[in-house]
Amino acid sequence: MVWKYQACQRIHAFFKKREQPIFSTRAHVFQIDPNTKKNWVPTSKHAVTVSYFYDSTRNVYRIISLDGSKAIINSTITPNMTFTKTSQKFGQWADSRANTVYGLGFSSEHHLSKFAEKFQEFKEAARLAKEKSQEKMELTSTPSQESAGGDIQSPLTPESINGTDDERATPEVTQNSEPRAEPTQNALPFTHRYRFHSHILIK
Repeated sequence: MVWKYQACQRIHAFFKKREQPIFSTRAHVFQIDPNTKKNWVPTSKHAVTVSYFYDSTRNVYRIISLDGSKAIINSTITPNMTFTKTSQKFGQWADSRANTVYGLGFSSEHHLSKFAEKFQEFKEAARLAKEKSQEKMELTSTPSQESAGGDIQSPLTPESINGTDDERATPEVTQNSEPRAEPTQNALPFTHRYRFHSHILIK
């Protein structure tokens, strides 16, 4: 057990150098039921730290959350994502790469609004980063490559799972002040609300 703990510490230290948390909050985490696509399934027993991370080497923004040593959110923000408030304390977004919808239950409307504000901010930053990356690749590509119609690979592919430190969570919220969200009432019909890529079939 000791060597596993040390290995995890080394991995966390590596990613802290590469990716830095730029905003953290606490929330109850849910994922859409893969069978019904309508009901929410809790992935954390209590409120956990949910953080936005920025990878400066690849200019990528991600949402990361750990419940103990388990990553329950590892979502790369892309320009086509949308964060939707479905109640005063609950919001959700679809991640087509993970083929799921994430839901977050907050302790207050203020915390939800702040998270949604950051989501929009980093989504726009991701859009600009993608455009700059594509422009750079077009400028450096040769005419023969252009005529061949080579596909430009998106730099926003998640490659790893990163951790967060609970002590980085801001603001601090006590357990007693965080009533359990009731996401079942807030869940939107999955198939009607979101459209995934054509290669992902959802009934």
